[in-house]
Amino acid sequence: MSIHDDLPALYAYNRWADGRMIEAARKLSPEQYVQEPAPGWSSVRASVVHLGDALDIWSRRLQGETVTVRTLEAAVPTLDDAERFLRAGHDAFDRLVAALTPERLAAAWSYHNIAGTLMRAPLWAVYRHVANHATYHRGQVASKLARLGVDPPITDLIYWAIEQTPAEK
Repeated sequence: MSIHDDLPALYAYNRWADGRMIEAARKLSPEQYVQEPAPGWSSVRASVVHLGDALDIWSRRLQGETVTVRTLEAAVPTLDDAERFLRAGHDAFDRLVAALTPERLAAAWSYHNIAGTLMRAPLWAVYRHVANHATYHRGQVASKLARLGVDPPITDLIYWAIEQTPAEK
């Protein structure tokens, strides 16, 4: 499988895993959604908003925009708001990934980070980073959900792949 063929699957997995995380977070009360489960841990909401913000920031950068600010948690107050924020980011990446070519993925790409520093990396690494970053933070959300008494969903890539694979007849 080429990198180009792999990216749609990677981002479909990313959407699936975020959906499972949102459904598990729905088991929290609004008060639990914003509380810190233990000292030093940010809320489920803070983590989910950060996931949506990362999708938003990277998709805007990949479309040529310079992003200079992050979305504040207060701008995405409810789980429904966060779900819409994530969905918009996933939709943007669906469009971006569909337009990629192997040559474009192999090329170096430059952008300015939020501090204004010029950064340069292979484009394929940027796309992989976005999905990897989400996996990392979904793991943190899973830990927070468990501390709040909600069984965290299984969001491992292999379980997404199993769901996508037709059963043998």
